[in-house]
Amino acid sequence: MSAAKTLLRATTFSGNNHNANSPTHRIRLVPHLDSFRALRFEPITCDLRDGDTPVSIGRFTDQSDASKLAFKSKVVSRAHAEIWSDNGKFYIKDARSSSGTFLNRLRLSPAGSESKPHQLQHGDIVQLGVDYQGNGTDDNYKSVKMRIEVERISPSRESRDHVEKVRLWSIGDRLLGKRMAEGRIKDSEEAQRQRHSTLSDTQLHCYNNNGEPNYDHRDTNRINHPSETNEVLTTVWNACIYGDLHTIEELLTQQINKDGGGDDSYAVRSLVKARQLEWDSALQDAVKSITIQPSLWGYISKGIALCGNQQLWDAMEAFDLAFIFTEGDLNPMTTDILLLIKVVALFNASRHDEAMRRVQDLTIAYQHLDTLPCSVVNSYLCAQLAIIAFENGQYSEAADQLTASMTAITELFSLHTPLDPRLDIFELLFGWDFDSIQQIISQKRCDAFLRADRLQEAAESLQYLMSMLDESDKDKYLEWSMAFKQNYIARCVAKADEAVAADNYEMAFGLYSAAIKLDSSSHLLFAYRGKAKLGRSLYVEALSDADKVIELNPSSSLGYELKYAALQGAQCYDEAIEVITTMLSKLDNVPDAHIQNLKQWMLFKEPFTLTWKMPLFVYSTTTTGRVCDREAQIYAFMESTEYKELLHSWMTHAHIQSGPIQNAVAKYFSWVMLSHRWELKELLLHDIKDKVIYDLDAVGATVKLQMFCKITRDAGFCWAWSDTCCIDQNNNVEVQRSVNSMFVWYRHSALTIVYLLDVPPWAKAGALASSVWNTRGWTIQEFLAPNVVLFYKADWTLYLNDRSRNHKESLAIMQELEDSTGIDVQALVAFRPGMTNAREKLQWASARVTTLQEDVAYSLFGIFGVHLPVIYGEMKQNALGRLLQEIIARSGDITTLDWIGKSSQFNSCLPADISSYEAPRLLPFLSEDEIQSSVSLLRHTVTVESASNLYTLLDNLSAPRFANFRLQLPCIAFPITEIRRRSVQGQETCFSYHVKADGLQDLLIDTEDRLFQFSQARPTQQTFLLVRLWNRNELGLPDFADDEAMEAWSSRLSTPSSMPLSLLELGRSPKQHEPVESESHSRALRLIAHLGQPFSALLLAQQRGGEYKRIASDYNITAKVKDMTAVHDMMGVRTLEVL
Repeated sequence: MSAAKTLLRATTFSGNNHNANSPTHRIRLVPHLDSFRALRFEPITCDLRDGDTPVSIGRFTDQSDASKLAFKSKVVSRAHAEIWSDNGKFYIKDARSSSGTFLNRLRLSPAGSESKPHQLQHGDIVQLGVDYQGNGTDDNYKSVKMRIEVERISPSRESRDHVEKVRLWSIGDRLLGKRMAEGRIKDSEEAQRQRHSTLSDTQLHCYNNNGEPNYDHRDTNRINHPSETNEVLTTVWNACIYGDLHTIEELLTQQINKDGGGDDSYAVRSLVKARQLEWDSALQDAVKSITIQPSLWGYISKGIALCGNQQLWDAMEAFDLAFIFTEGDLNPMTTDILLLIKVVALFNASRHDEAMRRVQDLTIAYQHLDTLPCSVVNSYLCAQLAIIAFENGQYSEAADQLTASMTAITELFSLHTPLDPRLDIFELLFGWDFDSIQQIISQKRCDAFLRADRLQEAAESLQYLMSMLDESDKDKYLEWSMAFKQNYIARCVAKADEAVAADNYEMAFGLYSAAIKLDSSSHLLFAYRGKAKLGRSLYVEALSDADKVIELNPSSSLGYELKYAALQGAQCYDEAIEVITTMLSKLDNVPDAHIQNLKQWMLFKEPFTLTWKMPLFVYSTTTTGRVCDREAQIYAFMESTEYKELLHSWMTHAHIQSGPIQNAVAKYFSWVMLSHRWELKELLLHDIKDKVIYDLDAVGATVKLQMFCKITRDAGFCWAWSDTCCIDQNNNVEVQRSVNSMFVWYRHSALTIVYLLDVPPWAKAGALASSVWNTRGWTIQEFLAPNVVLFYKADWTLYLNDRSRNHKESLAIMQELEDSTGIDVQALVAFRPGMTNAREKLQWASARVTTLQEDVAYSLFGIFGVHLPVIYGEMKQNALGRLLQEIIARSGDITTLDWIGKSSQFNSCLPADISSYEAPRLLPFLSEDEIQSSVSLLRHTVTVESASNLYTLLDNLSAPRFANFRLQLPCIAFPITEIRRRSVQGQETCFSYHVKADGLQDLLIDTEDRLFQFSQARPTQQTFLLVRLWNRNELGLPDFADDEAMEAWSSRLSTPSSMPLSLLELGRSPKQHEPVESESHSRALRLIAHLGQPFSALLLAQQRGGEYKRIASDYNITAKVKDMTAVHDMMGVRTLEVL
């Protein structure tokens, strides 16, 4: 007997019904084909009741017993294992097999020994025996691997379960029937045996209105099950349901390599590759299938592959040819289903509008027949459109669309109505998931409402989603729902805080209450709401929230402080004092000294809050030489003479102002920062914790830390901070907060000491410029941020013996830094963080290096004033990409796209390395006289209408923005008409091209990318563009985000209204009959004059989906329009999507 005959048919059987009244439980044994050595068989469904005799699994010769499952593999023992149901749970045990039973790779018992029962869970992997390695791929020596699927039978699912058993066989029957007619199946005896198989288990021709199968007995020659030749194809179709595409493709390829494959094998592999978006390979297989034998599935697979390749006309032709094969009784495919397949293929080719129009036309055409398939497909595609809107950042629109889709799909996919089995083809062809679509839409709808800040609807959506889930399904969504609740609460609190800041307390109360409704166990939420109620003098309600805070977290002082404030506001002074007393008495776990400090701390709470801008974790006190956290700082302050003097002054002067207290506290807590180049061995936090720095051996980096603390102490400061030992490098939260706060800490320090280890004592001017400190990435913000800086040489003497209080006031030192860094002196002395001149700031950092590659971007967070997640391990390109994306999104500054080098994997418009910014921008500069000369020329050659139209087009362009790693890029596009490669001897990795583009002068481009050549003999279908990045500054309008521009514009507006501004700028007298629109016309002509100058162009190549990718170059691509007066050549104003 051949190996193929050992396959079990897809079947359903029940155990022996000893307890007919017991509930039935269903378990499915699905083949787990993780390698070619696993035995292939059809899924087995068992309906068991509690108390039934266990189902025996083994290598039985008698297969008539319904309580036995037989596998004809020699590695399976005759009585190998048993499965049974008990109290709704399934169990398995090894029945003394010799080759072993494995549950999730763990053997249940030694050879020949019976194991104890083990419970089976949904998704478990069971293996019977160990495959014999010496017999290649012989099925007789393969182990049996099966995945466990557990479900409870309900009457509403029985018809669906029947369909699940047989839905693939209609397709298999068609393929097998055709093979039989072609004479490719020779085993007539086996075919005859299969024809007498149980009909209910195998045939699926069509369905009645109730979704039940109708069987046709007219075809006496019909083959109902796969033959030996169709063994792989059967396994493939079955695995297609479960989305195991890799295994499917591997099996089909093995079959094709083995016997050359039939048209059906190529057609199915084409569909599998289409599911994986491998369109070219899918098209090749489809064409091969049709070449062997034209068929329904051959043309369907070809139509789908062509749609994926955007060859829509050819795709429609392929689908039209498929209709030829829908006639006859052997095929379950109906015309409406094939039309809907074509609709879905169009939709997946991004032809959304056309696809939706077609499915609506089909619904109208079938209105007197069965419209359910059309309605299901329409609803599913509407849901997909909503999900696309969500992924494009259109959250509010997506939420509304998802809500509409939810309503429609809930009606169509009712849990009590089995779905039309014909629609299962969409799961096979396109991977649709009808079983989970309701949950997917509900989940997306929750996220969409949340991101659109429609918080109440978000909460209602979550409540609806959780109500529609079974208890078993809720576990699958537990992680997501927890994360959603956290994000929801965080968003509610953030929006509520904004509402409080805007004095919109009613909104704030509602938002805090919404968060509490979702998590009533958080004492912080009640504290936030109580604090907001204090702001509206709602003392009674605030008192209620305070009591709830105390109830939820009695060990925290937060609730007591809130209650004290509420009672104070309500003028219940005695009760307020009692609350403080109670608080101090109940905090038993706090030392008495701390309680006393807490009493006195209340007197100075406001000054501390106002002046503490210093790092929050660890510091080095220069007096004791110990590392201190904030609590230790408070204690040290309260033990200091300064504090006692303040306390005495407060007690003896009832009306003392808070100003002196604030000044005294600020002076005491002033700190000094260290900027230096890390040595190979630095003292970290764990090296000095609970130790006195001055007592450590004075060797290596210890000397540096000791001297730093000593100089800080001699300068009159108590607190010193060094990044080596004042950040817990093992605490990711602290590292992330430190990276995002570092610039602020340096900015607010009283002094920053720069230690130059490689500058010797005898060094003269110029040594600072050549120091390695001047090449590091982090040090750029360490000398830009502080207001006061002192440079020290290797022996801890001042650089150039400059004893001034601040080296930023030294012209010699600042000039040396300017020469070495390229940073203007004014920026060195008074740097302002932000997005202004982003390209110049990136150039400052372009030649600097960091030890960790991600720090190239992280070290610039403070320079640009951004706060982003710190994710060490994400790699340099991703870190730099996130920073540049934030800069572009917040500032709209397109100069960050002006670079040379290699493109980033994050987005092709961004560089892979910051060194790409090292070359300065080469911008043409036009003097006012040159501009006026060009404007005068243009007045006689360019019409008012064309100039105005161009100006309006550019004025209406939106700023560049990022969404999902895609850049929406406003630009003026010039289509390339010819690319001709230029041979350059010795250049093997770089290519030079002569380029011609509409409206531009010819130019030469060098790139590492190989470009398609343009020629009449071989025209390319790929579109190339040269684009000029659009900068709104060229409109000549002021940027009101810039204070200087605002002031200049205000002064212009203060000029006499009778004089046109353009005349004042030119210094001419007003003409009596000057046209009213002269100012706008002049501005448009000035714009054209600028557009006529050379510009840095980007070379873009269109992709199959319509998006573009930038082709990088090692040299600036400088382009120029052919004729400045030919305005029509500059009308390609567009916003392109760049990947």
